[in-house]
Amino acid sequence: MTTPYPELLQRWAATVTALVPGAAPVDPEPYARNLLGRWAEPHRAYHTLAHLAAVLGHLDTLADHPADPHLVRLAAWFHDAVYHPERDTNEDRSARLAERALPELGIGEKETAEVARLVRLTVTHDPEPDDTNGEALCDADLAVLAASPEDYAAYAAAVRTEYGFVPDPDFRTGRAAVLTQLLALPRLFRTPYGARHWEDAARHNLSTELALLSP
Repeated sequence: MTTPYPELLQRWAATVTALVPGAAPVDPEPYARNLLGRWAEPHRAYHTLAHLAAVLGHLDTLADHPADPHLVRLAAWFHDAVYHPERDTNEDRSARLAERALPELGIGEKETAEVARLVRLTVTHDPEPDDTNGEALCDADLAVLAASPEDYAAYAAAVRTEYGFVPDPDFRTGRAAVLTQLLALPRLFRTPYGARHWEDAARHNLSTELALLSP
C-alpha cells in the first residue's frame, strides 16, 4: 500500500525501536502497513489517516505529561484500528488487535497490557486522576473539539458522513445527546496543556453544534 503519510512509517519504527531492546524479532514495517491500511478504509470519513496523524501530533505536544509516552503512541496507532460506526465493539476489537500484534513485535506482556488498557479507555475518555498515560491519550483524541470553527465544521460533517446510514432525525437526536453529555463534564481535558489551550474553544464548538442541531 502507498500511504500519503510516509512519515507515519518512520514514526512507527521509532516507537517500536524505543520499546524493543535490540532488534525486533520480526520486521515491524508490515505491521505498520497493516494498520495504515485499516485507517485508510473507504467507509471512514473522520477516523482516517489524517486523524491518526493528528493524534500523534497532539501527543508530541503533550509528550512531557504521560509516564510512558511510547506506549501512549502505540495506543494511538491502535485506538481506532478497528472502526465500523454501526458497531459498539470497536475499541475492544482494536485492543485485542494490539494484544495479538505487539507480543509478535517483542513488546513485553506488561507493556502490551497497558496499550490495550489505553485503547479501551477511549470508550469513555474518563481516565483516573493519576492516570497520566490515559489523560494524554484522551486529550489528544479529543483535541479536534478545540479546532478552528472551520475545521470543527469539517469534523462534524465527516462524522455525519460516517453515520450516513442513520436517518437524519435519529442522527440529530443521538448527536445532540453526545454533545450534551460532553458539555456536562466538569472538564473535557485532563492535562494542564489541554485545560489551558483547548477547553474553552472545545466548549464553544460543542455549544455551537448543539444549537445548530436544535429544531
